[in-house]
Amino acid sequence: MAVRAVRGAVQLERDEAGHMDEQVGALLTAILERNGLTPDDLISIWFTATPDLHSDFPAAAARGLGIVDVPLICAQELDVEGAMPRVVRILAHIESDRSRAEIAHVYLGAAAALRKDIAQ
Repeated sequence: MAVRAVRGAVQLERDEAGHMDEQVGALLTAILERNGLTPDDLISIWFTATPDLHSDFPAAAARGLGIVDVPLICAQELDVEGAMPRVVRILAHIESDRSRAEIAHVYLGAAAALRKDIAQ
């Protein structure tokens, strides 16, 4: 079993806690499903949010999905002029038998434009 990293992002329509929870939950669920993972395969998850998101912690969505014994941390994304607004990004460290090339990185909705080279 190897340690791998999987990336993902989603752009929110608005800065509201319930909407963030829903969208980040959908992103986490997609990451788990597309990589054949369970919460037991998670080592840790980093969440970043653009500076225009402040209604809640993105990590709260993981706790809502029952991911309760995995270390989570939230940070603010760099405030770069012209960057896509209202984006939550995820960097999850996982245990997996998949090769790096087989890892499915998940960019939902408009966030797919962030990484056209690897977006699913």
